[in-house]
Amino acid sequence: MTANSSAYLQIKQLTQRLPSGDRQLTILDHIDLDIAAGEMVAILGPSGSGKSTLLALMAGLDRPTSGEIFLDGAPVHSMSEDELALLRRTKVGFVFQSFQLLAHQTARENVLLPLELAGHDDPTARADELLRAVGLEDRGHHYPAQLSGGEQQRVALARAYANRPPLLLADEPTGNLDSQTGQKILQLLDDMRRQDGTTLVLVTHDTQVAALADRAIHLRDGRVVRDERRGQASSSEVVDAAVGLGSPVQR
Repeated sequence: MTANSSAYLQIKQLTQRLPSGDRQLTILDHIDLDIAAGEMVAILGPSGSGKSTLLALMAGLDRPTSGEIFLDGAPVHSMSEDELALLRRTKVGFVFQSFQLLAHQTARENVLLPLELAGHDDPTARADELLRAVGLEDRGHHYPAQLSGGEQQRVALARAYANRPPLLLADEPTGNLDSQTGQKILQLLDDMRRQDGTTLVLVTHDTQVAALADRAIHLRDGRVVRDERRGQASSSEVVDAAVGLGSPVQR
């Protein structure tokens, strides 16, 4: 198959299965998705529906059992490890639910790292610019353990956005935060997206996140059961258990 040139991120028949004892556990089951450049998409669903697995596959952090992923026409699913590393360095930013900051490095050093790896012309100036953008210009010398959860999330966001990736993926960006801090993080994400035309895909349980997005994609049992655009009716009906979504429990 080839990529659809009208979609920035295209997913075709994406399936992920893992061995579980003497059987295969289906995490994602033949997912088809097209995401346009600049779109903000929320991926929702109950725990175990496959949301985080889908996000990791989009970023090339894992390989699918079958199916295809195209990012700006490039086949992520068939890239070598070196090609995937370059892709994540230049085209994909990832905000982890647990932040994944390097504990032995300061906030500033955490933001500097991807800039230095990418050979940025002036990594220090860019890191300082990002810390100002997320309101942490006075906290750059602090280590992650000295920062609140909201501050750590803002550092993680600054690091993910350091090289202005055209695709930014965030796994539960407000999940560990109080509602007020979560709103600030969402506003930062939306501001950065609008500033550079970034394509933004968020995994979330938060209906406020979905309300802010251009589009809400609902997963259940590893399948897309509803795809809604803001101000429009859903483009696919909810498929309930009576139709036969009897897949094993997923992570």
